Amino acid sequence: MKSFKGNAATAVALLVAVSVLSFLSARSFLAMREPDPVKLSEGFVKRMLSEWFEPLEGTPADTPVYVQDSGVPGGTVMIMGGTHPNEPAGTMTAIIYLERARVAQGKLIVIPFANMTAMGHNSPQEASPQYFHLDVPGGTRWFRYGSRASNPVYQWPDPDIYIHAQSGQQLAGSSKSNLNRAYPGVKDDALTQQVAYAVIQLLREEKVDLAFDLHEASPEYPVVNAIVAHDRAMELAAMVSMELEMEGVPMRLEPSPVNFRGLSHREWGDNTDTMAILMESGNPSQGRLRGRTDEALVLTGEDKAYLKAAELGRLFIPYEGDQPLDLRTARHVEAIRLFVEMLGDVKEGGAVEVENIPSYEEMIESGIGAFLSPLSDDRFDGK
Repeated sequence: MKSFKGNAATAVALLVAVSVLSFLSARSFLAMREPDPVKLSEGFVKRMLSEWFEPLEGTPADTPVYVQDSGVPGGTVMIMGGTHPNEPAGTMTAIIYLERARVAQGKLIVIPFANMTAMGHNSPQEASPQYFHLDVPGGTRWFRYGSRASNPVYQWPDPDIYIHAQSGQQLAGSSKSNLNRAYPGVKDDALTQQVAYAVIQLLREEKVDLAFDLHEASPEYPVVNAIVAHDRAMELAAMVSMELEMEGVPMRLEPSPVNFRGLSHREWGDNTDTMAILMESGNPSQGRLRGRTDEALVLTGEDKAYLKAAELGRLFIPYEGDQPLDLRTARHVEAIRLFVEMLGDVKEGGAVEVENIPSYEEMIESGIGAFLSPLSDDRFDGK
């Protein structure tokens, strides 16, 4: 067998090729740190999470918090997306409220990108897309598809075993980088734990009456198309669940487990006065049965493997071949609308009125892109 002998020219060529590939890879990686463009509906004021916990200031984990105060006495509601950025219906729901809401009574707080560092990378070995795109009036907008975990560039390594500080509960080490295992947070620990601590401070200081943490789950996971409610929120959640059922949008109701610690629906309720709600929609791009994980799967939910699983009765959501992002987001938007509408019925002085939010039927018919800001608008805001 003849061996290949290089020379100076081949060495230079290889060096150039490696340099070009490295440059392109670095540019692609760094581009994910660009903030998703959002347009603030009139009345929102941009703040930063570090205002409630100063050590976050200037760190990659600091994230925008948008506040719209009507000036009319009432309650306070917080909507949070982006705990797990690879669950895009949560982020898109927060953005729709951010770009559409007009608050006529009370106060609305929106955090679209809760775990900002998780927005800036993809989960290893998942072959996920970096972005997905939606048609909006006047063109197309892009949004990032991130990771479930905080970026290891800023928090590494994970321990072999993660011990939840307040309870002593032991979980897999990767859970230390999961914001929804970090509450109520630790102010002098890793960035994920600091973000959790800051959110708790915000809930306390702003006296939030009702708070949402928005998620998606795989179709084969039992707690999916579900509302998970803290004890204090169960009455309101039951009212909303029944109303959704009558609207033809079934949403099962689950009590927050008392012994599963670190999660928003448990720790927000235990450590603040808020009524804590977590919601899950069914997303095939989250599941383990899925095929190719590309932008089309994120947007449409069309997957042959899930169709077969549905035929075999292995799923916990109705599945007839698709589960589009429009549907998943519409479920969250409509549920929040009903929660807010009924809040004053269970909390004296807690009424909040939010106008200009599209209905479930409108979003299903026109798609969520129809309710996002057009590209021609010049009032876009980044991080």
